[in-house]
Amino acid sequence: MLHLAVLGSGSSGNSALVCHEDTRILVDAGLSARQLGERLNALGVAPESLDAILLTHEHSDHTRGLEVFCRKRQIPVYATLHTAAILRDGVTTPLPWTQFEAGNSFRVGGVAIHSFPVPHDAVDPVGFRFEGGHSTLGFLSDVGHVTKLILERLRDVDTLFAEANYDEGLLMNDKKRPWATKQRISNRHGHLSNDQTAELVATIAGPRLHRVVLGHLSNDCNQPALAIAAIAQRLRREGLASVEVECAPRHAATTLQPVARTTEVARVTSGEEIPADSLRVCEPSRAATALPAAPAPEWRQSEWAF
Repeated sequence: MLHLAVLGSGSSGNSALVCHEDTRILVDAGLSARQLGERLNALGVAPESLDAILLTHEHSDHTRGLEVFCRKRQIPVYATLHTAAILRDGVTTPLPWTQFEAGNSFRVGGVAIHSFPVPHDAVDPVGFRFEGGHSTLGFLSDVGHVTKLILERLRDVDTLFAEANYDEGLLMNDKKRPWATKQRISNRHGHLSNDQTAELVATIAGPRLHRVVLGHLSNDCNQPALAIAAIAQRLRREGLASVEVECAPRHAATTLQPVARTTEVARVTSGEEIPADSLRVCEPSRAATALPAAPAPEWRQSEWAF
């Protein structure tokens, strides 16, 4: 079964760990290299054991620690062509890039990964759907509005990680931010409000939905209690009051938890049924075994225009 731990989420930095048996994947590296290492070690995961680093987009709160963290570790870095182009021009250390086009699917170890484009004010942002061990995880970071494609890709997941960046009332009444900044945050290529995320959750929720983890909460324009209440109330209206809703902390990692209900069973290839919570989690790592069939050509920022 897939397991998820959020290492930290907020405007100061974002990163998460996805595990399935002996496959370990870091999603974004927006914390400092030191914090990434310390929080992984606190979860019992050696940074050197990572099979891949996946990037949702190039903004610094998702990539800040990437270069230093990879300086002494040859961990494949997965990013879209344009995201890799932007970041490659800004680093001095050669990184082991594996590039893909938004919308492509590929595997890292025992995990199937489906990427999909999302609207945000970055060059080529994506979300991910992870599948492994009869469990599914939806991962949606910075996004300005919810598209039909997003709904299709996230429908009926077991656990959803999604941003709930701001409360509309707190944002509009915030005196620190000029009006132009408020418009950027709330426009169709900015971030999701609590109410927008609540509508997203209600639309994609099915009988399998077990847990919703909210991330990227604004420090000034949101509060965990407001975000949780917005999503929980919407779920209750849909008859899904049993779904767990929580907020990922900004300065600490969550525990590594299964994405599906542990009372369910997972079928192994022999046909034997075993409790899902007895499956191996984060055993000694092996290298990523399957990469995109045809690696995309390398691009440089100078080769295309915004």
